[in-house]
Amino acid sequence: MTAFPPVAAIGAISGTSMDGIDVALLSTDGERVTRTGIGRSYPYPDALKAELLDFLRDPSIAERDPLADLEARVTDAHVAAVEKLIADFAIDQTSVTVAGLHGQTVWHRPERRFTRQLLDGPRAAKALGLDVVTRFRDADVAAGGEGAPFAPLYHRALAADLPKPVMVLNLGGVGNVTYVDADATIAFDTGPASALLDDFVRRRRGLAFDEDGRIAAAGKVDAKVLAGLMANPFFAAKPPKSLDRNDFHARAKVVDALGDEDGAATLAAFTVESVAASLAHVPSVPARWLVTGGGRLNATFMKGLAARLGVPVDPVEAVGWNGDFVEAELFAFLAVRSLRGLPLSLPTTTGVPAPMPGGKLARAA
Repeated sequence: MTAFPPVAAIGAISGTSMDGIDVALLSTDGERVTRTGIGRSYPYPDALKAELLDFLRDPSIAERDPLADLEARVTDAHVAAVEKLIADFAIDQTSVTVAGLHGQTVWHRPERRFTRQLLDGPRAAKALGLDVVTRFRDADVAAGGEGAPFAPLYHRALAADLPKPVMVLNLGGVGNVTYVDADATIAFDTGPASALLDDFVRRRRGLAFDEDGRIAAAGKVDAKVLAGLMANPFFAAKPPKSLDRNDFHARAKVVDALGDEDGAATLAAFTVESVAASLAHVPSVPARWLVTGGGRLNATFMKGLAARLGVPVDPVEAVGWNGDFVEAELFAFLAVRSLRGLPLSLPTTTGVPAPMPGGKLARAA
């Protein structure tokens, strides 16, 4: 096999919580990671973020409307974020081989073989003057996979030299885990992470999120409400399994009968319990959990997880990763794998029938 040298790639994503557009530069050959460390988050324009949040209340429109105008504005916001990273870190753009732009998920229904991320690859490639890979999930979903989670192969690459088994937990809007052992990589969505709590405190307090979990920490968990939330058959279902950001919102409205603090505490406990439920679906208890995503900054989540799981639960910074930009780095990594025709997902990560390449390349020229 011809050796493929490491190349510089840029990755970008706006997650389900829509905190901002995360952009990162990575050096990789698509199998090993040779350098990380450059990353930054850039906010959506306020009006665009508000429109996206409103749109997500009725995302079914994505199936019947090409959404050309909204997609163009989301694309331009991602292009601007990539350009800002290049300027902020004085990156030589001619040294960058490819940009992996995930875009904004607005609809994810793998049981209907449908997933929709807003990002116009040709528009981005033309604006940036870079080759761009998009549509990372499409081939997986079309083949019958869950289309998520897509981080496992990158988690495995990052964890190559760590003691195993180890569990990598991503707490974004939705939670997902990657179990890595010597000969196994297993991944699936766990349940709600920050989305339910974010939306609750936004309704009650007009806040974007519960900073450091302080509102939740001041409340008392309603055990009956929590038990009802955990009765959802999703948790007992065997992986692979994946979620849309809003899958738990209808059932979680029961917390609206609680006070601000008790409601937040109960939703935080729901996230913790849903993560603990994931242990039923892996071969052995991991010796350590590494937590990435914005939820690792929520002290109530982290304390609750450590108490519930009974083994070390650390932010990924404890092993030298940058938890703010693991997801952005991921799509730089996957863009290089896509260029090489390597799988982006596995039967044990998304349930796809066979290791599945993917991604759609838009040339700069």
